[in-house]
Amino acid sequence: MNRNVLWPKDQLCMSHAERKEAVKSVEKAFATALASLKVDIGLVEMFESIYVPLGAWLMCRKKQHNGPLVVGINGAQGAGKSTLFNLIEVILSEAFGLKVVGFSLDDLYKTRFERERLAEIVHPLLITRGVPGTHDVQLGIDIIRSLKKGDPDQPTKIPVFDKSIDDRCPPSVWQEWQGPVDVIVFEGWCVGALPQSQQQLSEPVNMLERVEDANGDWRRYVNRQIEEKYQELFSMIDTLVMLKVPSMEAVYEWRSLQEKKLADRVKYIFDTQQPTDHLRIMNEEEINRFIQHYERLTRSMLGEMPDRADVTLMLNENHKISQIQINQPLAHCREA
Repeated sequence: MNRNVLWPKDQLCMSHAERKEAVKSVEKAFATALASLKVDIGLVEMFESIYVPLGAWLMCRKKQHNGPLVVGINGAQGAGKSTLFNLIEVILSEAFGLKVVGFSLDDLYKTRFERERLAEIVHPLLITRGVPGTHDVQLGIDIIRSLKKGDPDQPTKIPVFDKSIDDRCPPSVWQEWQGPVDVIVFEGWCVGALPQSQQQLSEPVNMLERVEDANGDWRRYVNRQIEEKYQELFSMIDTLVMLKVPSMEAVYEWRSLQEKKLADRVKYIFDTQQPTDHLRIMNEEEINRFIQHYERLTRSMLGEMPDRADVTLMLNENHKISQIQINQPLAHCREA
């Protein structure tokens, strides 16, 4: 269980004794959180070898950076982005005393009404959330700017999107952050993505594109969104961490598991006697079609991002980190 997977020694940024002490703090903090995260108990064994060193590495980045550090987390559906954020948040706050706030690209989804309008005006496939063009990108830019400003008298409001009803929650339940912050974590499936060339866009990658986007209008629109507004948002990221899935097939499998967990949570929250027709939980066929919306960009990122991200955490077929690749090593890490 990953006992042989170690953070590169020259990038540990902390002594063995410091690492042990940090691990104790993190384990104590996670005593009650492990169950709520619903992750494998082997995670505890990986604190010392992977996650605490990652936290120390990010702390060193923060020390070398002027102002709040913006950390982007990229990973395909089901890769474990939310879990990684939870780990980073607890490690940086409990072990290193930093103030951490985060939000997801999913929080920025346009409302269902807005996507219905896009589907009418631009292309029917834009009714489905997820691809570039279905997010309020300016809202994300404004959130990061507000968090970096850290005005104690002006709280930053972060939207909440309810996937079970496929719509944004009312502002009354939005999250708030008030005051200064040390690290801002921004996670999402296409965070940090680059646009494709026109030649790459010419050939469909799956049946969805072949049948429902035969002339390529939808994929060209999505690509233009990446090329323009999304690059403005992604340029605000100081450090990019990628959770690299082993294959596109794993995306289908893990996203299916994710949807089943969502259904379980919905059943837990709502009385089983109440009607659930209004809840948008997908079956297997719907999941396969849904993921085809993401396939083009996911394949593109799997091909080029592992060598571009500052840190790439390679996942194996068992959903475990099997290799760590640091593309932007810290100089004089221990002295940082």
